[in-house]
Amino acid sequence: MSEQINQVPTMAEMMAQGKEVDILFWVGCAGSFDDRAKKITKAFVKLLNHAEISFAVLGTEESCTGDPAKRAGNEMLFQMQAATNIEVMNAYDIKRVVTTCPHCFNTLKNEYPQLGGNYEVIHHTQLINKLLNEGKFQIEGGDFKGRRITYHDPCYLGRANDVYEAPRELIEKLDVALVEMKRCKTKGLCCGAGGAQMFKEAEPGKKEINIERTEEALSTGAKIVATGCPFCNTMITDGVKNKEQEAEVKVMDLAELVAQAADI
Repeated sequence: MSEQINQVPTMAEMMAQGKEVDILFWVGCAGSFDDRAKKITKAFVKLLNHAEISFAVLGTEESCTGDPAKRAGNEMLFQMQAATNIEVMNAYDIKRVVTTCPHCFNTLKNEYPQLGGNYEVIHHTQLINKLLNEGKFQIEGGDFKGRRITYHDPCYLGRANDVYEAPRELIEKLDVALVEMKRCKTKGLCCGAGGAQMFKEAEPGKKEINIERTEEALSTGAKIVATGCPFCNTMITDGVKNKEQEAEVKVMDLAELVAQAADI
């Protein structure tokens, strides 16, 4: 198992071998190219392999879902990107998709059906929670036992898709003290990256959104800020650095927390 823990098959390889997979892991642009988000991808892959989940990725056949283009107002580019992805996914007869990115999650789940892409789409926190409930791995008494952790709700996971409990159930299984920020769940505050804002300079104002959100996180006294989105991870990490608290406060994806607690 140790040699196979990091293996990631592609759909093309599996098809060439005449094998079927249960679920497609949609890696996303951040998980593929951003150095920090790659660590989240690797942690999730370790969990999938440890739980012996039959999965594959599209590899070079995967393109951006088109979310940034759509949010920035370029509907034509979005539909072009979506059409390409749907053609590839339908050719492989994809039924189920899991992703670590709420932006990909929301786009694949709610916007692709209108263009002919109909899939069961789940977020990685939902799948990890399910695997834990099924006893695929154990995390009781892990590295984080007794630690204070706060959780930041990604907009496209929480308010856009009402996924609030799975991430929190995961955190509770870590046997930690979950301390909620003042604005959480349905009243959660954006990290500042959504709506394609991730890729532009901040507009004039008294304070950037990620700084405001980081201040709320730090005010809880938590030493770990848990996230379920690579964009949120980047924005809050930048906020923690701005406050010169990076030596004291860690920003970690839930997949990383579970993988470390389970010693995978």
